[in-house]
Amino acid sequence: MNPWRDQPILVGRHVTLRPLVAEDREALIAAATDGALTELFFTNVSGLNDPNAFLATALRERDYGRAMPFAVCLPDGKLVGLTRYMRMSETHKRLEIGGTFYARSVQRTGINTEAKKLLLTHAFDVLGCNVVQIRTDWFNRRSQAAIERLGAKRDGVLRNHQIMDGRVRDLVVYSIIMSEWPGVKRNLDYLLSRHEGDGA
Repeated sequence: MNPWRDQPILVGRHVTLRPLVAEDREALIAAATDGALTELFFTNVSGLNDPNAFLATALRERDYGRAMPFAVCLPDGKLVGLTRYMRMSETHKRLEIGGTFYARSVQRTGINTEAKKLLLTHAFDVLGCNVVQIRTDWFNRRSQAAIERLGAKRDGVLRNHQIMDGRVRDLVVYSIIMSEWPGVKRNLDYLLSRHEGDGA
């Protein structure tokens, strides 16, 4: 068994991350519709305007061993978002967490914090990563604030790094390294404790 190839199911108190499957198509569309997320030009959610291509790309990257797409589900099984391990490199012990979105109804509830804790715990404690990156669009200020709140440090800006929907994007790059993980984990536990009692 190779943990870099065999995708786990990550279970928390308020959220479960399970492998994304093609049958999640309609639930993904419903989650993105909650808050009209596909209209946000600075996110990758706009790719769900063509859900078949969006899913095909995510699953193809999984099959190549470069990504692990996770459906974000509530304890009752309802799919409320998507997140991924991306740009995975077992050789260099690094990966990126990205391609993340949540239905508007679960934003600012602690779901993202617990999902990130599950992903980071698996990355550092099981995969033995030296570094985990998180990237976001220059214009996505809310995402930048959320990443910084987790405890990730800003590495810099990749200028003119990507073309999406005809727009040249600058990407802000953050990272957490292995030596920082104990402190970040403690911070995540603190943030989650503040959501206790409100369903996270």
